[in-house]
Amino acid sequence: MKDIKKQTIQYRFPSDFWWGSSASATQTEGTVEGDGKGPNIWDYWFEQEPNRFYDGVGPADTSRFYTRYKEDIALMKELGHNSFRFSISWSRLFPAGRGAMNQQAVQFYNSVIEELRQADIEPFVNLYHFDLPMALQEKGGWVNRETVEAYVDYANTCFELFGDRVAKWFTHNEPIVPVEGGYLYDFHYPNIVDFSKAVQVGYHTLLSSASVIKAYKEGGYKGKIGIILNLTPTYPRSQHPADVRAAEICDAFFNRSFLDPSVTGEFNPLLVELLRQEGFLPLMEDGDREIIRKGTVDLLGINYYQPRRVKARESLPNPDAPFVPERFFDYYVMPGRKMNEMRGWEIYEKGIYDILTNVRQNYGNIECFISENGMGVQGEEKFRDENGMIHDDYRIDFIREHLKWVQRAISEGSNVKGYHLWTFMDNWSWSNAYKNRYGFVSVDLQDGGKRSVKQSGYWFKQVIENNGF
Repeated sequence: MKDIKKQTIQYRFPSDFWWGSSASATQTEGTVEGDGKGPNIWDYWFEQEPNRFYDGVGPADTSRFYTRYKEDIALMKELGHNSFRFSISWSRLFPAGRGAMNQQAVQFYNSVIEELRQADIEPFVNLYHFDLPMALQEKGGWVNRETVEAYVDYANTCFELFGDRVAKWFTHNEPIVPVEGGYLYDFHYPNIVDFSKAVQVGYHTLLSSASVIKAYKEGGYKGKIGIILNLTPTYPRSQHPADVRAAEICDAFFNRSFLDPSVTGEFNPLLVELLRQEGFLPLMEDGDREIIRKGTVDLLGINYYQPRRVKARESLPNPDAPFVPERFFDYYVMPGRKMNEMRGWEIYEKGIYDILTNVRQNYGNIECFISENGMGVQGEEKFRDENGMIHDDYRIDFIREHLKWVQRAISEGSNVKGYHLWTFMDNWSWSNAYKNRYGFVSVDLQDGGKRSVKQSGYWFKQVIENNGF
C-alpha cells in the first residue's frame, strides 16, 4: 500500500476533527446467558419468524462486543480513533422497559466508557437505535404515549449513571426508520401497515427526543445533546414544476419531518398541511408544542448513504391501498448512476456536500458531524490475501470521495466537526444479518468471531495521523 505520509496533503481537516466509527448495541453486543438483558423487539421477531433474517442469523450471536469490548477498543486505539459512537441497550438496562434495573448492564456500560476514556477515545452515546424493549411493544410501543414517559425515565437514568463521563449524547438514531419499517413498509417489527399509526409513532418519537433534551438541560449536565438523522437529499428528475413538487413532498416526509422540529423547534409547514388535508394529524396534548419548541438539539449527527431521486407520479394511486407517502411521487432511476451493486444503492458522493450546505444555509449552520457513512459489500472473503487481509479498495475509494466533499463543505464554512464510518467491525444488520459487511475490521463468524483489520482500516489510520490525505 502506498504510504500516504510521502504524499502532499491536499485535503486537510481541522485539528480537533472527530475521527472514528459508529455501532449500535443490538448489532454488536450479542446475548450471554445470565447477562440479565430483557428481550427487545428484534429478539422477539427473530424468535417468531427466523425465516425473515438472512441465513437465519438472529441478534443473540452477533459480534460479541459484550465480552470482547476490551479487545475491540484496543483495536480502535491502534487504528487511531479519537471518538466512537455506540448505543445503550434500553432492554439491557431495564429488562422490562422500566422498573427494575439490571446492575450487570450498569457495570458493562461503565466498563466500556472507562475503557474508551483510558484509550483517549471520546464516547458518543446514543440512547435509542431501533431496539424497543418487547415489554413496552406489548403495550402498544411508540403508538402508546406511555412509551414516551418510560423513555424519559430511561434517559434520565443514563444521564445520572454516566453523565459525569459522557459529554456527547444523542436521543435517537434515524428515527424515521422505525416509522417506515414498522408502520409503513413491513421491514421492522411490528410489521404494521397503517399510516395513522406511523404518524403517531413519529410524533411520539419526536416528543420523546425533545422531552429528553429538556431534561438533560434542566439537569445541568455539562455536555451536548443532539439527535442523529439519516438525511437523504431528494433530487427531482427535472425542473418541471410537477417533479420539483414531488421532491419537495418527499423531502418533507423523510427528511424535514424530524430535521425541522429537532433543529428549529417548529414543524415543517408543508408536511403539516399534507397531514391535515389527508386527515392524519397526530394526537397531541396541551404543552407538547412548548416542549418541542424548547427541546432543540445542540449537535446534529448526519447519516448519509445514498440519494433519493423522485419524479411526479405517472399513474393514479389505488384509492383502496394503504396510504403511503408515495401517493404523491414516484421514485426515479437516473440513467448512468454509479451503483454499489451488492447493496442495490446508488453511490453519489456530492450528496454529502449538498446536505451540509443545506444545514449551513437553512438550519443556522448548527454544529454537526457525519455520524454514519459507509459501504456494505457481500462476499468480501474473496478479497482476502494469503496473509489474511481483506483488500477493500472499493471502501477506501468510497470514504475518500465522500471526505473530499466534506472537506469542501468545511472550506465553505459548514460547521462539521467529524466523520464516523459505519462501522468499526462487521456487524449484524437487522434482517440482513451478516449479508453485507461494512467494517474496518473483519469478523469471522466461523472462527469464533476472530477480528482482522482490512486494508481500509490501515488507510483510515493514516488519514487520521495526517489529519487529511
